[in-house]
Amino acid sequence: MRIVDRPSPNHNERPGGRAPDMLVLHYTGMRSAAEALDRLCDPAAQVSAHYTVDEDGAVFAHVPEALRAWHAGVAFWQGETDVNGASVGIEIVNPGHEFGYRPFPAAQMQAVVALSKEIVERYRIRPLRAVGHSDVAPERKTDPGELFDWPMLAAAGVGYWPDAGAVRARIEAAGAADLKALGRNLGRIGYRWPKAPETSKSDEPARMAVVAAFQRRFRPASVTGAADPETAALAAVVAATV
Repeated sequence: MRIVDRPSPNHNERPGGRAPDMLVLHYTGMRSAAEALDRLCDPAAQVSAHYTVDEDGAVFAHVPEALRAWHAGVAFWQGETDVNGASVGIEIVNPGHEFGYRPFPAAQMQAVVALSKEIVERYRIRPLRAVGHSDVAPERKTDPGELFDWPMLAAAGVGYWPDAGAVRARIEAAGAADLKALGRNLGRIGYRWPKAPETSKSDEPARMAVVAAFQRRFRPASVTGAADPETAALAAVVAATV
């Protein structure tokens, strides 16, 4: 894994000097790596990350892990509202959904796995504290997206991937999707589930955004935002690990 220093001025102190206990993965969502690197290091942009991983596997270091990089924005996970203060952020070069979303090359994924593994081992980050940007900001973000190889990371000890057999057994046992149970399980996992009754139409877009974020992470083949038996079963299996 090649690491190149590319310092960014966009950072501040972590609150209370806390050590990170989250890992947040992003895609850059820009036309080129050069454009993304320039933006992450531009003081006028006021955005940054701790690292960027290029498509050839090169890793650029922007902000020391002891400092708070500005990558997550308004976000929430497991009760944490200062996700920047709690996390290490990794940007992964990819044009994203706006500029031609595409699969992540093998060299890039291998570097992401190696870097992420070092970080989660260094800070003992729990599996469900390794997340995507869309998990912590589902109404705003879709990255790193449905093409990102979360199972590969989980196999290396980064994050979590549910057992297919456990999901099938849960589907057979539960039958139809229960929206209230789904909401409870998504909230238990870490998502901010709207507190209004499930019958409230005003919160339906927010609920669908959360469900879509969960599907993008754990059922990338079908991201609909709709509650269904498979999504409910997946949420129950993942929530049982908390």
